[in-house]
Formats: sequence, C-alpha cells, structure tokens
Amino acid sequence: MTLRPLALRRFTLLGLLALMPLLGTAQEKVLNLYSARHYQTDEALYTNFTKATGIRINRIEGKEDELVERLRNEGAASPADLLITVDASRLEVADALGLFQPVKSKVLEERIPAALRTPTWFSFSTRARVIVHHKATVKGELVQNYGDLALPALKGQVCMRSGSHPYNLSLGASLIAHEGESRTEAWARGLVANFARPPKGGDTDQIKAVAAGECGVTISNTYYLARMMRSNKPDDQAAIKAIGIVWPNQSGRGAHINVSGAGVLKHAPHREAAIRFLEYLASDAAQAYFAEGNNEWPVVASVRTTNPALAALGAFKADPLAIGTLSKNTPVAQKVFDRAGWR
Repeated sequence: MTLRPLALRRFTLLGLLALMPLLGTAQEKVLNLYSARHYQTDEALYTNFTKATGIRINRIEGKEDELVERLRNEGAASPADLLITVDASRLEVADALGLFQPVKSKVLEERIPAALRTPTWFSFSTRARVIVHHKATVKGELVQNYGDLALPALKGQVCMRSGSHPYNLSLGASLIAHEGESRTEAWARGLVANFARPPKGGDTDQIKAVAAGECGVTISNTYYLARMMRSNKPDDQAAIKAIGIVWPNQSGRGAHINVSGAGVLKHAPHREAAIRFLEYLASDAAQAYFAEGNNEWPVVASVRTTNPALAALGAFKADPLAIGTLSKNTPVAQKVFDRAGWR
C-alpha cells in the first residue's frame, strides 16, 4: 500500500485515520518511508524491494521542509523509519536537528565511498552542477570554471535560479570549502552583477532561457539536461541543439556534485527493515535504476549504466570534497549569498 502526501500542518481526524496503516509493531514486515523524492520512476525501486524482501512499504511524500517539520512535531511517537531526500544540505538540516540515528553496516561501508556518507546518512546517487552556455553568444572556452561566471565580460549574460535554493547553496558551500568565505562572497557579488534578469524558475527554465537567447550562460544539474536530451519533444531537442555544456573546473578540483540520500530516523519502529532498505539502495540493481530511471550517477563505482544521455555527457572529474563537509557549510553559504544580493 502506498500512502500519498497528507497535509503537513494540523492533524485532522481524517489525517489521523490515514496514518493508521503506518502504526504497527516492530515485528511486522513493513517500512514506513517519508520521501521528498518526487520522481514517478522511483515506483519500481519500492516495488522491487518488496518483491525481494516481502517488506511492505508505506510511503508519505511531501516537500523536504514540511517532512522535517512533521518529524519534529511527531517526536518519539513518529511512525517513520526512514527519510529519503535530495541534496546534502537538506539531509544536513535533518541531521542537525537530531532526526537521524547512527547506522553501522558492512554492506554500506564497503559499497558507498567514504566521501559520500556520514555516520548517520548515506548517498545513493549523484548529480553534477555544470555550466550551460548559448553556443552562438558565449564561447565555451570563456566559461571553463564556476568562477568565470563572475567575470565582467559576462555582464548581462547570466541567468540563475534563486540563491536560496539548496542546489545553489550546496555549490556555494563547496566554494567556501575550497576558496574561503570572502572569495566566495566576491564571486557571488560578481555573479549578481552579471545577471540578465532577477533569479526565477528552476534549472530547466534556465536551460531554456539560454537556448532562447534570453541570456548567455547558466548553471544546471545534469539530470535536467539528460531528461531534455532523452525527450521526444521538438522544443526540448531544439534547446539542446542551441546550447553547449561545460564540465567546470576540470583542470583543478573538478565539478561540484550533489547527492540523493537517506537516513534511518531516531525513533524508527522498524529499524532493521530501514537498514535493509538502505542496503538495497546500494545494490547493483537499485544503483543501475537511479541511472536508467532518473538520469543520476550511481555512487557504487563498479555499477555500469546504459543511459545514452549520461554517456553523451561524457566522463568528468568530480570534486572529491566529503559530502559531510559540504553540508555543514550550507548555512554560511546562505549568509554569503544574502550579503551579495543573490536571493
């Protein structure tokens, strides 16, 4: 049985009744999952886990902040076993609030690189933040590094989504780790000075704005590009033909990557089932599915994929920064971007 999103404010009688299937004993073969991954393609992950283990998944979906607030309100009475979401900064928020518990698993330690896990949560897929430019107006050689987007030569050419969005905050956190706070703020101020318009929309909107010539360059997560590359829509195909894609900082630290991850919750009534699900997400089958189903890279190095869009994007050097370090810098990145006027 799959539970769909419930109102995340005040419980009504109807809401309490809807929660009843989640309330059971620790001996039941059930897993209660709170998920902020809104990908229809993930359905196969849940179905295959149940087929393999006999563990039934009850799922509640919602926005990240709402799910975290819900968990705080539920406290020790929470029926939730596991929180799965995207972006290290969101996982760090939950961790800082004490919502996760430590997990020791030989399977997870052997399969997930140390830089992509913490004692309390684990990454299961990665995506990179790449530079997208209009082929006719901004040459690729001018935007080889994230820092190049702040150069005066690109004044009036940059489109970006909000600086408060976790994808950009994570990029800022990585810059702080490598460059320091003051240099990151200088970069952010230069970036803002180059805006073609105030930040709006998501990554796909930025890609389309560049393709349409509204601006010359942006930054996007790779899976948005891969989704458009695999699309049969003429507009998407026309946009892909108009843009160039640059893997940033390849002569230095490498491209910034972020993650989708999960952690076992502090009061999980079905702890062993939750750990088993984490181990399943690190399996070859689930790892390949992240790539084929949602255009993400597996975290398990031995897993090979056949996704044509990922293959077309090519090999790249990834920033090896530990994901735990990245997530802890996110609050500082928010302050830096606020001071720079990137909102």
